[in-house]
Amino acid sequence: MGRNAKKELGFGTVDQARITTAISELARNIYLYAGKGQICIEEVMERGKRGLKVIAADEGPGIMDIRKVMEDGFSTSGGLGAGLPGVRRLMDEFKLDSAPEQGTEIQAVKWLR
Repeated sequence: MGRNAKKELGFGTVDQARITTAISELARNIYLYAGKGQICIEEVMERGKRGLKVIAADEGPGIMDIRKVMEDGFSTSGGLGAGLPGVRRLMDEFKLDSAPEQGTEIQAVKWLR
């Protein structure tokens, strides 16, 4: 679905790769930290701009220290720590909501240029 939506909206190959990488990182985080969740992809229109919104949601343990998690190089899984900070850099908008024992929702938007 994500690949088709990106092409249909008219994203170039570089932005398609950025969106694909962001979706992959979000799915990886759900798998590693929550075990299960969902990723929704939708077209958005705002102030005359078209874009693609990715929503990743889970009901996992939540993120205890959001500021720390958003630091480059921080990882609790032994990885490179590029996950969420990387998603934020790859997309044009990034919003993270999380609470301990209530899960996490991340919304990221890439605007068509």
